[in-house]
Amino acid sequence: MKGAGLMRSRLGGFNWVLGAALAALTGAAQALSQPWQLNMTEGVTETSRTVYGIHMLAFYVCCVIGFLVFGAMIVAMFKFRKSRGAVAATWSHNTIAEIIWTVVPIAILIALAWPATTVMIGMAHTEESQMTVKVTGYQWKWGYDYINLGDKPYHVHFISRLDPQSDKTRQLKSGLDPFAVKQGNDQTYLLDVDHPLVLPTDTKIRFVVTGDDVIHAWWVPELGWKQDAIPGIINDAWTNIHDPGIYRGQCAELCGQDHGFMPIVVKAVPMAEFQKWLDEQEAAYAKANAPLAAPAPAIPTPAAPPVATGASAVPTAL
Repeated sequence: MKGAGLMRSRLGGFNWVLGAALAALTGAAQALSQPWQLNMTEGVTETSRTVYGIHMLAFYVCCVIGFLVFGAMIVAMFKFRKSRGAVAATWSHNTIAEIIWTVVPIAILIALAWPATTVMIGMAHTEESQMTVKVTGYQWKWGYDYINLGDKPYHVHFISRLDPQSDKTRQLKSGLDPFAVKQGNDQTYLLDVDHPLVLPTDTKIRFVVTGDDVIHAWWVPELGWKQDAIPGIINDAWTNIHDPGIYRGQCAELCGQDHGFMPIVVKAVPMAEFQKWLDEQEAAYAKANAPLAAPAPAIPTPAAPPVATGASAVPTAL
């Protein structure tokens, strides 16, 4: 009986390990089936693609270093182990080896730091931009102001917040299916907004970013950068989107209880389409904010002169 119980215990443990291994393999297969689950996104801007290239370069360098270091460790452990008669060396140091493992890491760090520093300097260069957009973070929404396009100023402002249908679904007030809010084949539940930020492609766009209440962070991964939105401080960044499409992001700073429900949607369109859209928004904004015409002043009607009748019309002498 004791042996049977021990056998059942071992079989149970084996089944548990096998189940855990199968679950891990299933999770890995699902992750591999989804794009960009195991790496950075290459993005749609010059900055994001440069950052992606630097990331991959550093990754390959780390792979080579890991292969050499762990390979040397494995060879040393198996080839020079005590059971094979290996005797430990008695030397204290090797000047050539010390020079090599000091100079080589320094050279690798310089080789990686050079392109990283170059792209950071480029990311800070917001001059020569073709248009300016102001981004303001609120709890829990985003405000967008279109300042100018080229030499022409604009006065377009709107608030972008979580799509009302997604908001109702998350609050379980409408009985809607949480997975019913979709766009095409992509799952966009809690990532849709009522008013996306429309931007032109192949245009250098300067962003000035600030906050109205607490610290937020405006982040769209495909653009390749994140910028903090801090009350009382104006940060700036720029982008140049090469591919038309819809790109999503979220607030990347813990800003309160609804922090996870203030998404960002950027809609990139060709310049001609954007120019038409922006002019329409400018006209609508100007119409909505036009002052009401003052009513014309009334013209007073002159009073009729008194009519003299009888003795009452004769002035009385004092």
